[in-house]
Amino acid sequence: MARRRKRKSRRRQEGRRILECVPQYSIESGEDKPVTAARKFIHAEGIAPPALLLVKRNEHTTDRYFWAEKGLFGAQYVEENHFLFPSLKVMLEATTEKIPVVSAVRA
Repeated sequence: MARRRKRKSRRRQEGRRILECVPQYSIESGEDKPVTAARKFIHAEGIAPPALLLVKRNEHTTDRYFWAEKGLFGAQYVEENHFLFPSLKVMLEATTEKIPVVSAVRA
């Protein structure tokens, strides 16, 4: 039986593209829960938002968090709702300025 492809959300793909421009930090959670390890790392390093934290839980699992002005969010939520974050709006405008717009006119 043929497997159906999962539909990819354009809004989420756009959010993922925007998050690629954000500084990323990779850490290991150690004894703490991943979100606690992320919060401790942010506090210890004095990281300014926006930032993406990749927290390695074990050899197979990595949790992704987005550090924004409003707090710490799951990266998947931010990908889907990137328009709710003012710091990402600025980055979105900056990335759209870099990409040249090509229009074709038919005579």
